[in-house]
Amino acid sequence: MAKIFAVSNQKGGVGKTTSAVNLAAAFGAMGKRVLLIDVDPQGNATSGVGVDRRKVKYSSYDVLVDEHPLQDCIIKTEFKNLSVVPSSLDLAAAELEIADKEKREAILKNALLPVKSDYDYVFIDCPPSLGLVTVNALTCTDTVLIPIQCEYYALEGLAQLMNTVRRVKRVYNPHLDIEGVILTMYDGRLNLTQQVVNEVKKYFPRRVYSTPIPRGVRISEAPSFGQPVIYYDHSCKGSKAYMDLAKEIIKKERG
Repeated sequence: MAKIFAVSNQKGGVGKTTSAVNLAAAFGAMGKRVLLIDVDPQGNATSGVGVDRRKVKYSSYDVLVDEHPLQDCIIKTEFKNLSVVPSSLDLAAAELEIADKEKREAILKNALLPVKSDYDYVFIDCPPSLGLVTVNALTCTDTVLIPIQCEYYALEGLAQLMNTVRRVKRVYNPHLDIEGVILTMYDGRLNLTQQVVNEVKKYFPRRVYSTPIPRGVRISEAPSFGQPVIYYDHSCKGSKAYMDLAKEIIKKERG
């Protein structure tokens, strides 16, 4: 049965989608069967694995709004062991369209049930907001990965995210937990970076991964080629960091 990670932070520009895509690809490269679910209306996780969302027949929008079978939406990517449920431009309106549905918070959870045994891991790229779509992701997930950038205002808005996680845990998903915090855009040469790292570790004691994700041109370039960075340039620092982080997550899980 798959373990489900929601990758979430409502603050934009923190490396959320980059981390979802590259961790999913790294887990797949390590021999794990992986499903990446894109529920962000921007659809960057979809294009980041080489899928043109303008050409897909069914997307996560159809799952959430029309309760279409999730199996019909899954697309195998060209990358090892990695499949994706693509996003759609229509997803931006999904919040309003599911607002009056019964058990609206559990639509994605119920849709995932028939396919959970087909995968080892599921990664959900959440929208940069804390609306109904994110609540759906948190209701069906086992655990949350929070990317935080090593820059000013790194912790801005995190209190809201934690309040949402606590509310979903209390009302919808009692097993929900924080898996860990991913430090992104890391530059060890800057004093600011270490200050931010220390601040994040105070906020999330024992939850911060020891493998940071560095700033890197190759990480930034890879999405425009529709490839995770480990396939775009497997020898760059960003590729090594995401592979090391994937190993750290698996080791922590087993520990």
